[in-house]
Amino acid sequence: MIEELLVAVAGAAAAAAVYAGAAARVVKQYERGVVFRFGRLRDDVRSPGFTMIVPLVDRLHKVNMQIVTMPVPAQEGITRDNVTVRVDAVVYFKVVDAADALIRVEDYKFAVSQMAQTSLRSIIGKSDLDDLLSNREKLNQGLELMLDSPAMGWGVAIDRVEIKDVSLPETMKRSMARQAEADRERRARVINADAELQASKKLAEAAEVMSDQPAALQLRLLQTVVAVAAEKNSTLVLPFPVELLRFLERSTAGPVGAAATGTGTASGTAAGASEAAAVTRPFSEAYLRGAADAAARVEPVGDLTGASVEPVPTEDGA
Repeated sequence: MIEELLVAVAGAAAAAAVYAGAAARVVKQYERGVVFRFGRLRDDVRSPGFTMIVPLVDRLHKVNMQIVTMPVPAQEGITRDNVTVRVDAVVYFKVVDAADALIRVEDYKFAVSQMAQTSLRSIIGKSDLDDLLSNREKLNQGLELMLDSPAMGWGVAIDRVEIKDVSLPETMKRSMARQAEADRERRARVINADAELQASKKLAEAAEVMSDQPAALQLRLLQTVVAVAAEKNSTLVLPFPVELLRFLERSTAGPVGAAATGTGTASGTAAGASEAAAVTRPFSEAYLRGAADAAARVEPVGDLTGASVEPVPTEDGA
């Protein structure tokens, strides 16, 4: 009798152990358990930790509640300004309602992936190329709104959407490179022109100051000579300003006029020639005094017109 009782207790304990092993479940911290009893959804969603179900009656489905990172395959499309591009993106989403994620959609990951691809194609067709390249934040927000509206009915929340890369044709890349180069060239020319304008204004002010003080021009010339000589050159090219030549011309014009007036009318031609030569070339005072004395000693020539001279007859009467 005792042996039969012990056998019965051992059998019951074994059955209880088998039942506990079949009914025991562990739900991890990042998961939620959804229980179906005879195919019907139980209202209570099992929280993380140890839980029990009825074997052969209940089915426990674990749903991952972590944020899922899903790459969107590259989609090729034509932008609003008729440019063919290939755009790929990445979607970050998570399940917020485990029951809806299992009941309302067959495979919520596949559904989100397909919806992201179609939304990305729609965004490409509605946007310009400049928006795809420089205004991605606005496009990301538009994609997130397009995905979040239907996903909320599936128990899925879109965390964020990011456009990763925009691939352009080689011809478009070359055209954009030429455009950028032309724009930089235009800006460089504008900057150079502005610099020339400012420099011209400063040079005009400097020229006005130098015109009031002629010695400033000579000092500037000496500064130029010092700057050139500092390079230890064997040949020095020294420019003479036009104002200096005009000053020499005015200084030599006075003595020439006085010498030409003192010669009188008898030496008009020679004096006029010497005066013209003196005006055009800056001769020394000694040379000018000698030229005036020589012109004064020239005697006037009388009338060279007269009777013609008869030819002398030859011996043979010819």
